[in-house]
Amino acid sequence: MKNCSKRPCVETAAVLPEISGGAPPRESFPLPDTVIVDEIFRRLELESLCTLACVCRTLRSMVSHSVSTLPSIDLSAFSPNGDLLRHIVPRLRGVKSVTINCLHLDDCSVSSILGPHIQELNLLKCASLSFHVLASIGEKILVLELAGESSSEILRRNLIKMLTNLLYLENLSIKVRKIERDEYGLACFDLILPKTLKFLKLQPVNEEDVRDLLQKLRYEREIPRKMVNSSFTSYSGFSGFALQHLSLVLDVISDTLMASITSTLPFLVELDLKDRPYSEPKLPHDLTNNGLQFLASCRYLTHLSIVRSRLNYYPFSFKRINDMGLLLLAESCISLESVTLGGFSKVTDAGFSSLIRASQNLKELEIRNAPLLSDMVFHDTNIASSLVELKLRSCNLITSEATAELASSSTLEVLDTYSCRSIADLCLDYISHLSTLTSLNLGGADITDSGLSVLSKSDLPLTNLCLRGCTRVTDRGIICLLDNGVRIKKTLSSLDVGNMPGMSDRAIHAIVSSAEAITELSMRYCYHVTDASFKTLASGRCNGRILLQKLDVCHCIRFSAGVLELLQRPFFRGLRWLGVGSTSLVKKADFAAICGMRPWLTVCLEGCEIGCRDGWQFHKHYDGD
Repeated sequence: MKNCSKRPCVETAAVLPEISGGAPPRESFPLPDTVIVDEIFRRLELESLCTLACVCRTLRSMVSHSVSTLPSIDLSAFSPNGDLLRHIVPRLRGVKSVTINCLHLDDCSVSSILGPHIQELNLLKCASLSFHVLASIGEKILVLELAGESSSEILRRNLIKMLTNLLYLENLSIKVRKIERDEYGLACFDLILPKTLKFLKLQPVNEEDVRDLLQKLRYEREIPRKMVNSSFTSYSGFSGFALQHLSLVLDVISDTLMASITSTLPFLVELDLKDRPYSEPKLPHDLTNNGLQFLASCRYLTHLSIVRSRLNYYPFSFKRINDMGLLLLAESCISLESVTLGGFSKVTDAGFSSLIRASQNLKELEIRNAPLLSDMVFHDTNIASSLVELKLRSCNLITSEATAELASSSTLEVLDTYSCRSIADLCLDYISHLSTLTSLNLGGADITDSGLSVLSKSDLPLTNLCLRGCTRVTDRGIICLLDNGVRIKKTLSSLDVGNMPGMSDRAIHAIVSSAEAITELSMRYCYHVTDASFKTLASGRCNGRILLQKLDVCHCIRFSAGVLELLQRPFFRGLRWLGVGSTSLVKKADFAAICGMRPWLTVCLEGCEIGCRDGWQFHKHYDGD
């Protein structure tokens, strides 16, 4: 097995509650069938519909009719095989949008999905597909995640054939994994993109190829005047391309690339650029203050993301951008609603605060790997009035005082301070006042059990909580949080307690017995967790409720071979993904047999993050970007 086992997850009984004694007699319902099907069932997820189908014959018939009229279907939560897909597809007569996890599907299975009625097609994790199937695709919205074992030349040829058929394509997203270092990504320079294209995402691509593609678009294609909105009249004579959303993962971001993008695509609303250099970028192949100035020509830009990743822990950053670059950006891009900046190591509080103050409509802000960013950036910026998401990752000068400026926010839903190691218990006093907060990441913070005690007394509607690497938190803190937290025990669905030396079987027992809504649990690198915890997790709560869907026990070295029997039925009902990398189970378990018994279970042996980032990330460390 490479990334994950070749079988999917969760047995049918885990998704569909077992009904003993056969199907119950037909029941009558006070509401008309049309109201139930059209108004109620259309609002439910597929899993909920399957559950209802097991209740009685009447509901089963209603669900069958409802599924046949669904406008869209999402099968990305598990990996169906070809047989299951052949049973599903004939029932989807009215579906126009399809999302499928193709980890275990071949060309023939995927071809059965294709048809003139499909307008949006999302094929994810296509590990077993050949590139030849691309030539058969003809949708308006297309998302592809492909394996890169085959030749890049074969991929290029088939992409060209596919795009020739997609005359009205509006959305194109192509992601290829397992690209070799010396063969960086999609050869996109000779792709024929339809004029109707508004969204383009390519990963990974070479910076030089992208510049060649943009040059071709600029000089060989002319925007039809009828496509130009009246608000764009100042550009009515421009020769270029009507793309509005561009997302690229490159080998390097440079000034020349930025100049090409902004001069060719002046109507951009969203620009997402991420690079992963293997060596220190040198001029002219790097981004500087001058490169940021080119963004001034993108008058309609509302979403901007520029990130230099730390691939394989290389400490590269944008060393040629300083406060002046962000000051110039702030003057020209005043309509930004979402900003993500990563690797701006020479920018100080002055540069970041100028951009924040200028962006009056800012709702999402993410800053990564900014060693000169401090609490002062939030003073006098009125940031709490509009932000919905705030992520400050690996910013070592950020302390608990930064969260004091957020305490008055009535809009903040996501707060992420991962690897801001000066965050301490005091921050939880401020965070407890955020009545709208649903997701909190305190990974690597210097918080203690006392801080979690404060959090337990709050009324936050938290659904996601990450405490990974909070080494001063012990069993007592987790027990207090879940036993005393009246609301959090009912809302929390995802919890990360990985790399916490104070975690033992007592904490896991508290999670299982108290967290009523928990579906995802990461406990990797918990060296003191034993077989007793695995048994507790396998059994679920005493009322038999379906519990975990994803479980990460990587590097939990105290598990013995005896827990293997707990991977068989009826234990772990509902489990869809299991990470067991670097445990004794990897060598001793026959996962082929286990997955054969539980065909909807995906087992990851590689130590990937929970869900493997669905098995398609390029690198496996937690804060990889």
